[in-house]
Amino acid sequence: MGSLIACLYLGAFLFSGFVYARRLAPHLGLLAQTALSLSLSLFLLMWLPALFAFFLGFTLPAQLLALGLALLPAVLLFLPELRSFAAKRPDFDRGQALALAALALPLLALFVFLLHTHALRADASGALHTGQSGFGDTAMHLSFISSIARSGTFPPLYSIQSGSTMGYPFLCDSLSSTFLLLGASLRLAYALPMLPALLSVLCFVYLLFEGWLQNKTAAVLGFVLFFLGSGFGFAYFFDGSAADFSNFTRLFTAFYETPTNLIEQNMRWVNPIADMLLPQRATLFGWSILFPCLYLLQRALFLGERRNFLLLGLLAGGLPLIHTHSFMALGLFSLGGLAYAFFRKKELLLPYLLLFGALALALSLPQLAAFTFAQASQGNFVTPHWNWGNLSDNIFWFYLKNMGLAFLCLPFALANAREKAWFFVFSLPIWLISELLLFQPNAYDNNKLLFIPYLLACGLAGDFLLLCWQKLQGLRLRAALAALVLCAGTLSGVLTLTREALSDYELFSAPQVRAASFAATLPKDSILLTADEHNNAFAALSGLTIVQGSPSYLFFHGVYDQARAADVRSMFSSAAELRAIAPKYGVTHVIFSDYERAMGASDELFEGLPLLYSEGGVRIYALK
Repeated sequence: MGSLIACLYLGAFLFSGFVYARRLAPHLGLLAQTALSLSLSLFLLMWLPALFAFFLGFTLPAQLLALGLALLPAVLLFLPELRSFAAKRPDFDRGQALALAALALPLLALFVFLLHTHALRADASGALHTGQSGFGDTAMHLSFISSIARSGTFPPLYSIQSGSTMGYPFLCDSLSSTFLLLGASLRLAYALPMLPALLSVLCFVYLLFEGWLQNKTAAVLGFVLFFLGSGFGFAYFFDGSAADFSNFTRLFTAFYETPTNLIEQNMRWVNPIADMLLPQRATLFGWSILFPCLYLLQRALFLGERRNFLLLGLLAGGLPLIHTHSFMALGLFSLGGLAYAFFRKKELLLPYLLLFGALALALSLPQLAAFTFAQASQGNFVTPHWNWGNLSDNIFWFYLKNMGLAFLCLPFALANAREKAWFFVFSLPIWLISELLLFQPNAYDNNKLLFIPYLLACGLAGDFLLLCWQKLQGLRLRAALAALVLCAGTLSGVLTLTREALSDYELFSAPQVRAASFAATLPKDSILLTADEHNNAFAALSGLTIVQGSPSYLFFHGVYDQARAADVRSMFSSAAELRAIAPKYGVTHVIFSDYERAMGASDELFEGLPLLYSEGGVRIYALK
């Protein structure tokens, strides 16, 4: 029943998004309106429950009020035009729909399969599995999702470091907390909203390219390069494979040794599906808002659609707590658009500044001040760092082998693009600043900015490859040459996705899952002392708070507490230290398993403590 309620709740927001898309963008075609409705639905689904939760806590009444605020106006707007709905249907481009379906449906099907294998897939013993890309971040997102729903505290606190305020953009997880609160399983709550988000991203990549490049074939090529491209790293696996075939087969078995992620060879340009959209929820939901913004901005600047600016301001203003990097990328990109409007489209300057810029700033500044800036001030954020993730290569060779065909074609594509080149030029400040500064302690994360100029470079490359195809008309081997070029441009991405589909790793063991299920029956304000493994089943599955989790999460969020880490080690070292330090963190229960043994805990530590649970080598003790 909970799963059905969750699906109906999502359906109500999808309906509302469709009605609002028709009202706010009547000038767009039906396909663009439908894609926009997905983005608006997700935007409402993230923000409306949060707005009520700020005052009521993350509770069922907050979810119902959000549903009412989304659905009732949509119904009232839709009823008067119900009879004339078919007559008012916007333009429908059948060729556009067929091209997008041929591109998006296979990738959507692959994504569904990857979600099935990566999102808490249970084996016969009860252990929960994920894939290669999900082994790192999934447990962290699950801990946020389950704790928001369980505690009701909003804005949320870090469940993996008790008492710490969360500055991480949490709306990408709180929308799944909504489904969990409505009775869905954690597996369904995690995966369900990711499907419309991915479909929105797929649609807007194609729609952006087609509208910008004014050619369906160029849009198809750009789409393929963006989602399946990612450099020439495949060469490292074919090199020497004739003598030792294991050099090739290891990409299907080794952990993170793929053509798009091979650190020892300085391959850093990951595949967007396998390494960005699937494991990084903030990126997925951020792009589901950012990409329609790019689409609307392109039409506003180059087609003069002023009515887009209001919607742009609203969507951009809500981005910081969805995905801060997407907000930053859009801000930098919009500066180029502003300069273009000032020098070439002065009639658009005032609505650009007031409806887009001022509204976006008014909505975003409170979020940035209350969450983003507060967290960034605690950690090693915004530091000078030249050349992003390049560890050893010449910068041009680094980008050639990492970005592949898109980078190779870029200078020729820009020379050919003429007026269309301006839209790519707007993204150059993003690329430049990403090469000069880090915006988080993890250098890798700058790719969340760099993927935006890369997206547009793929579009230009598709346009240029189409021109080359036309210029070679009459050449006998033209088709074979085109197939060779596309194969070289996409083989790394295809191999990486194949590896991702084959990957299978145990995230939580069966004993840990059963123990976490018992922990879920403890009071919701319980605080658990556990080891700091990244795949902490208690934080992820029970919704409870632990004293301190993995530094691989907390350090890169800028909140890792070294003194607390020392206290955790001390508490596991002796009973006296446990009793002396535990009250400082409000510890109510202690976990004892192989993870805690690895931190120095022994049976003597728990003498005299009430044993609440013991099975499969995992015990839970209560502190007196």
